[in-house]
Amino acid sequence: MSGFRSFMLGLFVLGALPAVAMAAPENAKRNFRLYCMGCHQADGSGSPANGIPAMRDEVGHFLRLPEGRAYLSQVPGTLNTPLNDAETAELLNWLLVNLGRSSTPPDFQRYTAEDVKAYRASVPEDIPGLRVRLLEKLAQP
Repeated sequence: MSGFRSFMLGLFVLGALPAVAMAAPENAKRNFRLYCMGCHQADGSGSPANGIPAMRDEVGHFLRLPEGRAYLSQVPGTLNTPLNDAETAELLNWLLVNLGRSSTPPDFQRYTAEDVKAYRASVPEDIPGLRVRLLEKLAQP
């Protein structure tokens, strides 16, 4: 009987693995709705007239610069959520694929919890100024 229970438990665990693997994108989507959508809109279009940048087909451009990659973990909206480093990494990866779309390089390095932790440990004092400098660099040929 003990062997049978172990076998059944193993089948149960194996059956649950795809659900666990699928949880990250669903969690990220939920976290986007909770912490980002209020300002950046459901489609990522933002409200540029009100100082809320668009992410849709734009956010992936920041990955072209090492400091741009860090910046996405350091913006106040990202920093001020209650999300831990792993949840933030999931959210950033989801944003880059689902909202960054054509702006996100096809071979982009996915964020990890370790990346987010390191970037959060070195937040620049002038985030708005950093954004301006990054956009200027990105506009250069």
